[in-house]
Amino acid sequence: MKTFNFLILLVLIGLSFPAFAQDDLQITAKDSIVQSSWMIGVGFNAVDDAGNVFDGFFNITDEWNMVPFPSRVSIGRYFKNGLGVEAIGTYNTYQKGNTIDNRVNSESIDYYGLDARITYDLNKIIGQTGWFDPYVGIGAGYTDADNLGRGTYNAVVGFRTWFSDRWGLDFSSSGKWAMSQSDGASNHIQHAAGVVYQFGIEKGLSKRGEEKLELLAAIEKEKQRQMDSIAEVNRLKDEALLAERLEKETALAAAEKAKLDALIKRKDDIRSRIDNLGYVYFDFNSSKINKKSKTIIDSLAMMLEEIPTLKLKITSHTDARGASKYNDWLSQRRVDNTKAYLLGTGTAASKLLTEAYGERKLLNECDDTTYCSEEKHALNRRSEFIITDF
Repeated sequence: MKTFNFLILLVLIGLSFPAFAQDDLQITAKDSIVQSSWMIGVGFNAVDDAGNVFDGFFNITDEWNMVPFPSRVSIGRYFKNGLGVEAIGTYNTYQKGNTIDNRVNSESIDYYGLDARITYDLNKIIGQTGWFDPYVGIGAGYTDADNLGRGTYNAVVGFRTWFSDRWGLDFSSSGKWAMSQSDGASNHIQHAAGVVYQFGIEKGLSKRGEEKLELLAAIEKEKQRQMDSIAEVNRLKDEALLAERLEKETALAAAEKAKLDALIKRKDDIRSRIDNLGYVYFDFNSSKINKKSKTIIDSLAMMLEEIPTLKLKITSHTDARGASKYNDWLSQRRVDNTKAYLLGTGTAASKLLTEAYGERKLLNECDDTTYCSEEKHALNRRSEFIITDF
């Protein structure tokens, strides 16, 4: 579907822009033009001063005046908006026998002209034509012709043709109207041809280049739209996968937590059952398992059988009376006897650990410096059962 949409876009673009071959869809040097520059020119000029701008326009032999060497120099500044400002200096010689100011010239007379004009590049209207660069312009100047100085209003039409960005030929014709004809000065036409050179160039895209750029931008925009669309689909897919994974992980975590909670509860229940049985107590100075203690140990043996994974640590203790070394020996006897009784019930030895503490872990204040009753001392003569695994 995305490919179809892209093809539709290309068709629409094709209706809006000139056709470009696949290889033409790149901006190249051919798509750039000179937009502003300085320009100097050197060439020739011919003056038609028959007294009427249009009479004898093509009568070159009788009415045109020329010299056989470069006779025209110019310098101008041309801007992006198509306008140009030029200064032009010309020299010529009126030939003997040609018509000047409505009379026949009896001798050769020098001609001098200094003109300024503003031109406009017609390519701004008709579109860029590459090598062909037509222009029109208006201006004013001062001319010394027939030994008679005069101010002139000027109008020009011409074109330039370019061999490169810098070098070209300039052809033009200018009409010059005398500002005052009271002293006999008449109108005349001045033709020019010469070589021009551009410098200080600033370039930009031609109309065709701008069309290419616009087309490339549209294609790139569509590509980006497709990439964004694909990225959005992938993002949504990734989000869905992430949500699914998080859901699974959450469910798994909940299950693990429930399992852990159940394990903790079971351990607490077992611990509570063991605590409810109570300790195994011993008579003073004895390590013998009495009848009441046997009942407790039998209950523990049943729990060990009921819970195959349950493992216990047996710790045995004495009261504080007597020597410490003796109490260590007595507590070891007590823990050994407690373990032996459990083994006698069929409990596996791998389920049992033992440790004797002597009088080091009393349950009350009844140490060697404190007087206590027999009942209080009896609380310390015990075996305890600690869960190590289940």
